[in-house]
Amino acid sequence: MKRVVSIIIVVLFVVIGAYLLWSALGRTAVAAEPDTYLDDASSFGADTGNGNLVGVQTYMQASDYASADAFYSKLDSYMAEAQTQGWLHSNTVVVFPEWIGTWLVLANEKEELYEAQNLEEAMQLLVLSNLPSFLSSYTEAQGSDKIRDSLFRMKAETIAQIYQETFSSLAEKYGVTIVAGSLNLPHPEIEGDVLVVEQGPLENVSVVFHPDGSLYPDLVRKIIITSAEAPFISAGPVEQQLVFSTPAGDLGVLICADSWYLESYETLSTQEPDFIVVPNNYISDIGWDAVWHGYDPGPEPADVDRADIGRITEGEARVKYTLDGRMQDVGASTGMHVFMRGNIWDLTMHGHTIIFTEGGVIEASPEARGALVNYWLPEKD
Repeated sequence: MKRVVSIIIVVLFVVIGAYLLWSALGRTAVAAEPDTYLDDASSFGADTGNGNLVGVQTYMQASDYASADAFYSKLDSYMAEAQTQGWLHSNTVVVFPEWIGTWLVLANEKEELYEAQNLEEAMQLLVLSNLPSFLSSYTEAQGSDKIRDSLFRMKAETIAQIYQETFSSLAEKYGVTIVAGSLNLPHPEIEGDVLVVEQGPLENVSVVFHPDGSLYPDLVRKIIITSAEAPFISAGPVEQQLVFSTPAGDLGVLICADSWYLESYETLSTQEPDFIVVPNNYISDIGWDAVWHGYDPGPEPADVDRADIGRITEGEARVKYTLDGRMQDVGASTGMHVFMRGNIWDLTMHGHTIIFTEGGVIEASPEARGALVNYWLPEKD
């Protein structure tokens, strides 16, 4: 009997050792020369000296998140081109897309993860190669989709660190204000100029960086959670700080779906932004020209024409029912939507930059993969 027990113990040690070796191997990612897929660099308006908005429509792939270096190099390539165009100044606000930091959950993983065929295969590999951490996080998961919750939770500190270091460095290097898209973290806070994670549900948040690389003390927490996000993301409070004083003026930030709903504008109306930016992420098998199926989640606000549901496209609905006609009610003269493009496994991201002005709506190139879109802010009344 003792011999059998000894054999079992030896086998267990071998199996555990083999697993740990397999898990550790193949995690040394080498940052390749980044490809921005930059198909468009457009500028609108005239430089009046009042600052400008630069939307960075990134084209992202799984390998862009393989390491901190890969992530920084990719985003820095866009910033460098914006500087070459002459668009980066002390009163410039640069806007990145929603979820730009979320996919840092892929950082420092096994090389085969970035070559997975689909999301399901990638998630399985992510779980198996981080099994102890995943199981530990699973016991703390709060969403109904505990697998996705656990994956973000187990990498939360790594995600937050790379995200802050990247955008802080970019803001300081180019001397601009940055709205750093968004990322998913368990109840994050800013403590002593550091983005930290705490116990609590996952939230989709945006961080704004000063031109010296420091963080504004308030996070923007996404208020409206879509049906796809609801199983693992919790909504932030309606009443929160959504406006930030910048060298270009008072900046309002709404995350994606929040720009569709009246309660967001009710909060903004008490804070009186000069301009509003919206980091977006739209994942779809069909794309921008898909038929619009109405608000997600519903119901539609009272000012929405329900006859448009099933009649107009997703793109047309985003123009008609977000910033246009609503930003003026809160005192803003300008608004900008910025989307992420790319393919991460079988997930395809769509959309293009939209600028809302008092003179009308400007849509940037819908065909562009990566794009930089500049808008010179008008003179203030």
